[in-house]
Amino acid sequence: METIEVVVARIGKPHGVRGEVTVDVRTDEPERRFAVGSVLRAEPPAGSSSPLRRVTVSRSRWHQTRLLLTFEEINGRDEAEAARGTVLHATIAADESPEDPDEYYDHQLVGLAAHDLDGTLLGTVTGLVHGGAQDLLAIRTPQGRDTLVPFVKALVPEVDLAGGRVVVADRPGLVTPLPDDE
Repeated sequence: METIEVVVARIGKPHGVRGEVTVDVRTDEPERRFAVGSVLRAEPPAGSSSPLRRVTVSRSRWHQTRLLLTFEEINGRDEAEAARGTVLHATIAADESPEDPDEYYDHQLVGLAAHDLDGTLLGTVTGLVHGGAQDLLAIRTPQGRDTLVPFVKALVPEVDLAGGRVVVADRPGLVTPLPDDE
């Protein structure tokens, strides 16, 4: 079975003195990804003093709107502070899909052809940029121009994984350049 990695969180600030940390959740399935016993690959940020490469979830709980995690490998506030900014990756089956039919993993979208509402090829999806307000589809046009499209239903009304395409409600300046920019 082929597997891939997906980003599921980034470790934030320590919570308390026993090594518990806040996390910036990057998955729509936190109960599944952060279940007790889950092993995640840890990628500390550049310049970090954290030795973490793998972490095992020993406790998971919600505090108001924030997810708090405890890992077997982090003991105390100093280690939790050193882990700040560490990106956590889960390993999943390559053919796995999120439970929500309107959600997609990044790797499912990369390589899809982007077409406008009339079926004209606009380019190819090259990635997804995860933003605070919304995600952005990165699209490279046949002319080699890179553009970003907010990944919202109004602008990307259709994702057809089986057909290998996404439909973009293009407007001048979104993917196709403004007449002045051509």
